Amino acid sequence: MISCAAVSAFILLPLLQMFFQSSLQGLKATLADRVVLKAIGLSIYTAGWAALISFVIGTPFAFLLARKNFAGKRIIEGIVDLPIMIPHPIIGIAMLGLVGKHHWLGKLIHAAGIRVMGTETGIILVLTFVGLPFYINTVKNGFEAVPVRLENVSRSLGAPLITTFFRVTFPLAWRSMLVGLILCSARAISEFGAVIIVAYHPMVAPVLIYERFTAYGLKYSQPVAVLLILICLVLFISFRVLSLGRARDR
Repeated sequence: MISCAAVSAFILLPLLQMFFQSSLQGLKATLADRVVLKAIGLSIYTAGWAALISFVIGTPFAFLLARKNFAGKRIIEGIVDLPIMIPHPIIGIAMLGLVGKHHWLGKLIHAAGIRVMGTETGIILVLTFVGLPFYINTVKNGFEAVPVRLENVSRSLGAPLITTFFRVTFPLAWRSMLVGLILCSARAISEFGAVIIVAYHPMVAPVLIYERFTAYGLKYSQPVAVLLILICLVLFISFRVLSLGRARDR
């Protein structure tokens, strides 16, 4: 019990202090600030795109990891987890090196008229990079919880793999996909280190908080931080509700 109280206090005290230090007037002024609303809106928008991209490219990959054993599978799983462990400013620097004008891929991207540095495209790119592991790992666990025998029955009745996936596997694993999307979005919304390297402008919420803190101090940065915490709290509650429903289904 003592350790539980200590850990809870360690996590909650700084956040509660931030809430109490932010006045109601300050929060109202922040909500009326178009710059703040634009930054928060951009964070939600780009995080949503990162989650959607993760869903499209991560779902079949997670299914492959859940259902197939192959040489080097553990290495592949380790590669998937790399973005979680790498310091995120390094991710931003690595991305710029890859899509820069001096790299062959960067030359192709620029020839196609796509710009990464200082654009929403660049923000979505790094947010997908940092959020994808959370989606893949969550959905992989969801697929592993679906009994293989149900898929085998469907296949034995003549259904192709794609039909079996959408009629059997997907309905049983949809909660895991939704939880994965929430985790991916939450991680993307909170990303700072990689984004500030790739795109200081347009500003997402974490970059705006950093700028206001360095320019004006706690008074002007805390209300924005409180709003971002509230958004993350909504995602956290959604995650817990869905996780509880998934546990009941099992």
